[in-house]
Amino acid sequence: MDVTARPALPPALPLAPAEPDRTEPWRELTAQIGREVAGPLSAALERVIHLTTTGRIDRAGLRALRSEIERARRAGMISQQLARYASKRLRQSHERLNLAHTLQSVLAQRAREVASRGIHVRQSTRAIEVLVDPALLFGLINALVDWAIEAARSAIDFRVEVMKFPVHGTIVCSFGHEPRHRQADDAEPPILDSLSWHLLAQSAATMGLVLHREVDAEHVRTTLEFPRTVNESIDGVTAIELEDGFGSSINSKPLAGSHILVVAARRDTRMQVRNAIADMGLLIDFVGSVDEAIDFCADALPHAVVFEAALRCERLDQLAGEIRTEAPGFAFIELAEEGNAFEISGFNGQTYARVGPQGLAQTLPSALVFELSKSF
Repeated sequence: MDVTARPALPPALPLAPAEPDRTEPWRELTAQIGREVAGPLSAALERVIHLTTTGRIDRAGLRALRSEIERARRAGMISQQLARYASKRLRQSHERLNLAHTLQSVLAQRAREVASRGIHVRQSTRAIEVLVDPALLFGLINALVDWAIEAARSAIDFRVEVMKFPVHGTIVCSFGHEPRHRQADDAEPPILDSLSWHLLAQSAATMGLVLHREVDAEHVRTTLEFPRTVNESIDGVTAIELEDGFGSSINSKPLAGSHILVVAARRDTRMQVRNAIADMGLLIDFVGSVDEAIDFCADALPHAVVFEAALRCERLDQLAGEIRTEAPGFAFIELAEEGNAFEISGFNGQTYARVGPQGLAQTLPSALVFELSKSF
């Protein structure tokens, strides 16, 4: 068994690569980003050229084209997140969070996507609290899920448990993977070392976590170890007390990498929303009707839905009910026709959060941060 531990291999990138002997990982990563962007875009370009030539594309080809563009876009978004983590300008706001609840929330939210890949997820968790930045923990677990569903053959096991010594909370992820010698294209990097793995490793390093990865011929076991674990028996934090001086993380793109679906029929509304959240590092998709939103959510859920008040109808309410059955607390934000207030969901029985068009550039980012933080 090939065991990698403290730090994982490949290692998290140095946070400030200044010395010459520390630049090699960045050169390798830059080349990998280029491959993972150029590969699917080249395939997409071939499909577009064929479409231009023949004037025809079937449903399967259209799905493949969308998938290729999505893969390239995700590679670009990961590169932006890696640069943000490496900048050392990220400010963290530590809170006491339940690891099991956060993991369960993410897995519930992504259940459709995982199922569409034919992967079965098993969970075994216990209530363990840690001190971490909520948005970074949310992003970390999503990165772990992204990496696991890329590499797993058929099933993934997630466990939340406590190490005996030191007494640290852990998230353990294990699955069977395709051996390297069976992969079709030896020119490509091993799938276990994908950009999603690099993002996971860098996220863990930024948060001060310990990442282990154990790999044998057909199985992988990855452990995230949380040094700041709340231990009630000693009435405090097991290893490291909270440092002073941590400010709010709202100005450090806490939702970067999150996926937002905007349901808006009017072009001016789309432009206003795009401009309001352009600097938040989000993945944004637009659809023009509730029917299109239902089709979009059939295979995979975004992290939040923003919709025009004029489009609210029984079918939208039904969609919200179905999604919240799978992912309680899922964020829906209604764009009101007038006003400038931000009304939170659940207040006075409101099903959805609501923001007005006046001052949208200020209220919509705050509404997204607030509503999504409730599901972290």
